[in-house]
Amino acid sequence: MSHVPEPHYPSVSELVRSARALAAHRPDLCALRQVGVSRAGRPLHLLSVGHARRSVLVVAGAHANEPTGGSTLLALAERVLRERLLRDDTSWHFLLCADPDGASLHVTPAPRTLFDYHLGFFRPAGPEQPEWSPSVLPPDRLPSETLALFRVIDELRPYLQVTLHGTDLGGSWVQLTKDIPGLAEPFTKSAAELNIPVETGASDAAGWPASGPGVHVMPAPGSDLVYPSMPDDARLSTWYRAHLYGGLTAVVEVPMWASDLVDDPAPHPAPAAAMRGLARRLLQDAHQVETFLVAAQPRLPGPDGPLLRATRWALELVPGLAGDWGRPPPPGTTMAHVGSVDAFGRRLPLRAAAMLLRVLRETDDRTAPGLEHLVAEWSEAFAAHFGARWVPLRHQVEHQSRTVVAAARHARDRSR
Repeated sequence: MSHVPEPHYPSVSELVRSARALAAHRPDLCALRQVGVSRAGRPLHLLSVGHARRSVLVVAGAHANEPTGGSTLLALAERVLRERLLRDDTSWHFLLCADPDGASLHVTPAPRTLFDYHLGFFRPAGPEQPEWSPSVLPPDRLPSETLALFRVIDELRPYLQVTLHGTDLGGSWVQLTKDIPGLAEPFTKSAAELNIPVETGASDAAGWPASGPGVHVMPAPGSDLVYPSMPDDARLSTWYRAHLYGGLTAVVEVPMWASDLVDDPAPHPAPAAAMRGLARRLLQDAHQVETFLVAAQPRLPGPDGPLLRATRWALELVPGLAGDWGRPPPPGTTMAHVGSVDAFGRRLPLRAAAMLLRVLRETDDRTAPGLEHLVAEWSEAFAAHFGARWVPLRHQVEHQSRTVVAAARHARDRSR
């Protein structure tokens, strides 16, 4: 798996400096302001371009380990200014980073390999993720970042909220809280031009209706979930806040490393057997990580910090998820879907192992070398099995930007 050196993913402080320079360059159209603080006291910044009442809100950094969004956000802001993009009747608002605390802990700004990426990996436990916390916490326990995002949505009443996400290895896909007719065509065209596979059977959207290849529409509240053991429900997340004002949310996913195993729409010849095999491997891999955790537990400092909380959260998901995968899969299960589940099944214990490794390294625990070997082995196997190829950062940003612009245009037509 090769990696061509190129500009790194910007830190939050670099994003703020760039946004401040942009606002200073065009004070007639741009404004940068603080809209809240993180749990640790870090500021949350919103860059606004234009003055129209009709608005688009773009959110970056909701997941610390998905860094492309920050670069995309800056590229979009510059494009809005340069091309007068929908600017006559639409203002654009950019939340630079929804989780600056998480961003401070994910420390792989320019990963060379999947192993390198995991050596600095961090993704918070579900209740600590700003977008997901409303789906797992009562209203009086929501983190300050979530409340700030709610306030921004309530103020702007966007007809479209776009949240910029990504995956380490796989393809690109879009999740919508309401359909945007016409989006699939420019989305798939952009992916083809930039040699990015479309993840037609994304495990994140299992069982959801599709309005086109890789464009998935969230089922209505009350619909059965394909993976009922998962504790978070997208329909209870911050993505649905825009619905209070007649708007919708688009989640635009783009890969760092691409794989052509996630875009095959052909029916899988034996999906039930394949899913049972993936469930067994998931349990076995999680057990290996738990063995390291149990061995090191007496020597770990307390109370648990964010890395260890996230490790435990990931491992706690495994038994229920393996049970979900052991049930008969839905009719028409595709090769792409099984490939996406395979990737997720490798990803979950690998992430837990990577975060535990960081804890063990910080305490110079004697089990760290063995766990580091496992993280390296799993990272290399993941990349090799999926034929991982690096997607240049400029292509990640261009594809995500094009998709956001297409969503804004088509959603505007829908809202009229």
